Amino acid sequence: MNDASGVQVRPERIEFVDALRGFALFGLLMVHAAEAFSVGLSRGTDDPWGQAIFFLFGSKAFAIFALLFGFSFATIMGNQRGRGVDFTSRFAWRLLLLMAIGFIHSLLYAAEILRLLAFLGLLLIPLDRVRSNYALLAISGLFFLQIPLLIQWMLANWGNAFAASEPYFASSYLWDTLRNGSLGEIIRANATEGNLVKWSINWSFGRVSEIAGLFAVGVIIQRAGFFARIAKDRGIALAMLVIGGTIFAILEFIVKPMVPGSPSGAEFAIGPFTESAILFQWIGISAITAQIGLLALVWNSPLQRLVGLFKGPGRMTLTLYVAHSFVAVPILYQFGLGMAEVWDTQTRILLAIAFFGLQILFAHWWYARYRYGPLEWTWRAATLNDWKVPLRRHPQPPSTNASTIM
Repeated sequence: MNDASGVQVRPERIEFVDALRGFALFGLLMVHAAEAFSVGLSRGTDDPWGQAIFFLFGSKAFAIFALLFGFSFATIMGNQRGRGVDFTSRFAWRLLLLMAIGFIHSLLYAAEILRLLAFLGLLLIPLDRVRSNYALLAISGLFFLQIPLLIQWMLANWGNAFAASEPYFASSYLWDTLRNGSLGEIIRANATEGNLVKWSINWSFGRVSEIAGLFAVGVIIQRAGFFARIAKDRGIALAMLVIGGTIFAILEFIVKPMVPGSPSGAEFAIGPFTESAILFQWIGISAITAQIGLLALVWNSPLQRLVGLFKGPGRMTLTLYVAHSFVAVPILYQFGLGMAEVWDTQTRILLAIAFFGLQILFAHWWYARYRYGPLEWTWRAATLNDWKVPLRRHPQPPSTNASTIM
């Protein structure tokens, strides 16, 4: 998840990208805390604290991750191409490794995003063959049109019962298992039902197409050196904030109230559901445009250190993201301490903020001594099939193989 953190480009660009990634990691933690890591889905939106978190980060934090995933891929492939190396097969292997890490992670927390990013990341390989940025922009636009959802909508209108049926995740037994099951029952459910639910959610809400579109935009951003520019140009940052913020405000406060919600159960209606899913996509895209612009403005101000706090976690997102679940799930779930039934949304969010503060301190301490995070090093070494990749700082000059990625 932090592929670009060691790319040999200008330091300003690396640091700002790391800060963006750390900000997205923080946003994911806030959303997961509001949802009590999937055991309190309804409670997370029924109070002002949950509503505020979903307003700021819902459908937005994961979008920044997807954008940066495409950016990082293009960085790696561009560096390798400059060295005369075809890194295609090695990157495919890298994605398979991430899928494996994601699957292990999903046994504890089914809603994790690593498997989705890794699987859809295979689309980046053919996208890399498209050398025209205009063609890539057109491709991303096709993805953002949500054609699969529109086809399902049309089939439902033509009387196809399967297309018109309620999404699979809505009636899954997974939610009861997560709330009341033992650790063994949860692992078994996550290994099977959890995968079906995960894909049902991401398909039904259009995230599959949206992520693919964001991947393509991330590639364009890397080729254009956009993050290097916005990290220094307040004018571009301000334009992003104003344009993205205006579109977001129109969609969120004017258009959204006009789009009816979809009933559930026997009264489920595919039309309003699809309209909402497509609308949420554009709300999220406009919001992250404004957020990136705002972060870039702060980055270019005397308050740069505030954004800079996210840099350390941004270099260790894979390790820290997995750590969220391994700490929170045993605390919140019934097989552990069962605190999801004790702590309200406000308490969970405040504790999550404190936990992220500890992760900032840990990342700072770690990177004073080591080159990569624990999982980051493992992922890199396994990608290269070189377990001599130096972990500690300055133990020896980096090996030739170790410098070929990130």
